[in-house]
Amino acid sequence: MESNTFGKRLKELRVQNGLTLQQLEKIISVHHSTIAHWERGTRDNPTIKSLIALANHFDVSIDYLAGRKEY
Repeated sequence: MESNTFGKRLKELRVQNGLTLQQLEKIISVHHSTIAHWERGTRDNPTIKSLIALANHFDVSIDYLAGRKEY
């Protein structure tokens, strides 16, 4: 597993869904600069609350976001 699987998957889902960082900020109530740091792997991963919000919004499992599953 790559060191920033979470960030790569998050960015892939965001782009596939046509969302800007600012749009995702409003959806999950996390500042867009924090989301950008997650995508680049330059900041610790999100809280459980944020992970749940992301998984629910993109209809994926937390295991997928964390790189534990391929789908």
